[in-house]
Amino acid sequence: MPKYVCMGATLKCTFGMTPSTLMVTVPLRPMIQNKPKATIMDFVPLANILPFGMCQSPSNPTVASATAAAMGVLTPMPCVPAIVAPWTPGGKELITNMPALLDNCKLMCMWGGNISITMPGHTCDSQGK
Repeated sequence: MPKYVCMGATLKCTFGMTPSTLMVTVPLRPMIQNKPKATIMDFVPLANILPFGMCQSPSNPTVASATAAAMGVLTPMPCVPAIVAPWTPGGKELITNMPALLDNCKLMCMWGGNISITMPGHTCDSQGK
């Protein structure tokens, strides 16, 4: 059964070289272990979704440019997440009129990365207890 996600959840991108952390910027939400629950709208790059170290996506213009300059040798460049749509699919519970974020939700980066939740940010059961 999917678990609710809260501030501090660990994220992974298929093209990122290091894990990232989810930041929940709206504090007036229900809590799990004194951390605010996340919604599908917590997807803003650099505010909610922090960088994943270095990006290895050939679709990323900075990676493509550095790779071309290195005579075709893949050259990772600093990650700047490029996300334009909310997490999907989202939970049935509404938090501040938005679907709750569950640990089975996914995000897509414009550079082709698939972002997933590897740890929901708490050690409770699926109901957040």
